Amino acid sequence: MSSGSKRWWALGLIALAQFMVIMDTSIIGVALPRIQADLGFSPENLSWVFNAYVVAFGGLLLLGGRLSDLLGARRMFAAGWLILLIGSAVAGLADSVSVELAARAVQGAGAALIAPSALTLLMMLFGAEPKELTRALALYGAAAPAGGTAGVFLGGVITEYISWPWVFYINVPIAALALLATPALMPTGGTRRGSLDVLGALTVTVGLGAAVYGVVRAPEVGWASGQTWLVLAGAVVALAAFVAIQAARREPLMRLSIFRAPNLAAANVAQLLLGAAWIPMWFFLNLYLQQVLGYSAFPSGAALLPMTILIMIGMIALAPRAIARFGPKPMVVTGLAILAIGLGWLSLVRPDGIFTVDVLPASLVAALGMSLAFIPSLSTAISSARPEEGGLASGIVNTSYQVGSALGLAAMTAVASSAGADRLGDLPALTDGYSAAFVGAGIIAAAGAVTAGITLRRARRQTADHAEPVSVG
Repeated sequence: MSSGSKRWWALGLIALAQFMVIMDTSIIGVALPRIQADLGFSPENLSWVFNAYVVAFGGLLLLGGRLSDLLGARRMFAAGWLILLIGSAVAGLADSVSVELAARAVQGAGAALIAPSALTLLMMLFGAEPKELTRALALYGAAAPAGGTAGVFLGGVITEYISWPWVFYINVPIAALALLATPALMPTGGTRRGSLDVLGALTVTVGLGAAVYGVVRAPEVGWASGQTWLVLAGAVVALAAFVAIQAARREPLMRLSIFRAPNLAAANVAQLLLGAAWIPMWFFLNLYLQQVLGYSAFPSGAALLPMTILIMIGMIALAPRAIARFGPKPMVVTGLAILAIGLGWLSLVRPDGIFTVDVLPASLVAALGMSLAFIPSLSTAISSARPEEGGLASGIVNTSYQVGSALGLAAMTAVASSAGADRLGDLPALTDGYSAAFVGAGIIAAAGAVTAGITLRRARRQTADHAEPVSVG
């Protein structure tokens, strides 16, 4: 195998990692009623089959990025796949609520090692050639919506025709294959001397985990609940302690001055707001299809395919050319603005709506916006950091997107419920609730466009033949 083809095979494995990490957040949705019946989950605790994964994933991403820098990206990439394999096997075999939730948390921990090390490996493979880097990031980015849609689609098929444990077992052979392929395809990279900031890792993990826990729990117990505010206050205290520790340590987990790098903070804010707008749209669009239009799981997943296909085409074919011609800042601003327009259009859904009128056109506009904004904001966030801090930068941007997704979904869930989405069977009320969520997500996307327009620095002029995907100052 030539070195050139080996790099692209390696990229395929990195894209597979992104696909799997996102798929594991969505594949369980259709299986939840079966899991509840077999394991004895209460209605209040059932959502934690999803949340346990998200809390562990979001809380451990920074630690995963630091470990990737210190111990080597390839080593952490393989370790993440091994942990994901073990967690998936235990989740499928689980015979109690506690074992199931613990296994899902282990899956999230594996994903928190895979995600930042995968981006670091991608930069190692393609970072020296800006034009190829843009293409590589495009394929990597397209794997995320593909994984989200495939999760809904596969979850319905597996639950209907096999059994729910296989929504977890499906990870086992894929993880085993990834473990076998990693030594042959991935660059060795290097380790770096340095100490692991254990106290910093503990405080940031507790702080981020508590923040995600608080926002995903709030719609259930109430935003005005003392429990919600106690947890969120604890998150603030832990994160403040983390910042103080990082400022005092010689070798911190996260060098605070990294945010002085031109565009790094601004690009992370764009990713956070992009996740906060996109994930609620995807979530409530699926609910509208099933609970209002009456689609079952399989047709609902199929209905999301046009949107997914457009995102993949946009990220792979359109976004790199647009970045080369206009630069990353105009594409982030334009993409978020188009996403806001698509969400505003989706808010016009009707109780007696038709897919081809109420859903398809608006969802395609939103998908176009996502495909234009994701790649330039991601590449800017990663490439703005020093090369030796690629794992940290990858962990930060993954954390931004995941925390933004959790915050946005929790907030829009509260908005939707207050507008009528908690009245199951009442189609006008459900539609009003989902419409309100689309409006809220659209406002977030619009705020992201304005913020990016103000804070992102414009890259120097680029050409199609010598495109630089990011500005570094």
